[in-house]
Amino acid sequence: MQTEAIRAFVTVCDRGSFQAAAETLHLSQPTISKRLAALETRLGHDLFDRVGRGVALTEAGHAYLPHARELLAVVQDGRRALDNLDADTGGPLRLALSHHVGLHRMPEVLRAYIARYPKVAPEIVFVDSEAACRSVLNGERELAVITLPSPAPPGLVEDCIWADPMSIFVGRDHALATAGTIDVADLAAYPAVLPPVESYTYAIIADALGQSGLEIEPRMTSHYLETLRMLAGVGIGWTVLPTSMQHPELTRVELPDVVIERRLGAIRHPRRSLSNAARALLTMLDALREPKAPA
Repeated sequence: MQTEAIRAFVTVCDRGSFQAAAETLHLSQPTISKRLAALETRLGHDLFDRVGRGVALTEAGHAYLPHARELLAVVQDGRRALDNLDADTGGPLRLALSHHVGLHRMPEVLRAYIARYPKVAPEIVFVDSEAACRSVLNGERELAVITLPSPAPPGLVEDCIWADPMSIFVGRDHALATAGTIDVADLAAYPAVLPPVESYTYAIIADALGQSGLEIEPRMTSHYLETLRMLAGVGIGWTVLPTSMQHPELTRVELPDVVIERRLGAIRHPRRSLSNAARALLTMLDALREPKAPA
């Protein structure tokens, strides 16, 4: 019962209301309220300020939340450890994928995976790479396959699978489309459309261009690279995309001595027990690992 009360608490925090938590857990709202009241009584602290239909964490609630997440993760670890005693590969696979990796790198992997392990039930969420890392850190997902941050996020282990070279693109009618090789001043004269400034991909782009002295202030941002490709294609601004996303509406321009490259791969928690299903996926991904270029 205490575990279920803690789960109710964390779900209310994640979903923002008792009603949304009840829907997520397939319970009634009064049941959620009773579980939380019982938990608060056991802890001796109010966890929420209840204001109208909304809820807000108290100071005690903020202090308890990371411990509640850790408790749920430990319980899940125990279940996985017992499940792993069975040599069979089956059961749930709690996986987070970034949108780009999910669309462009994982389809063939997942097709082969579910054919080889039909007893596995994938539970996949598509989120930004930053949110995917948080979900693994919190124990909500076993694995995430995403754009890897640089440096690796504290408390997590990364396995780089693919190099993802990136290029500067403009629409085919853009003033720079016929320029070929350009310099930083040429690029700085025009607006950019890029990933959000808090994203891993933006940090990689800003670092590479910053080494050439270019400080960028994007006109528009989007986590979805397909959206950036469209915005650049219609002439709203230049962008930086994986070179593999070349499109007839775009022209690639060269900026000498600027190398932009992301690393794509898996993120896992070193202290969490992985299910047999997750280990099997890691093994398949490892087989795809691109060899490092010789020094």
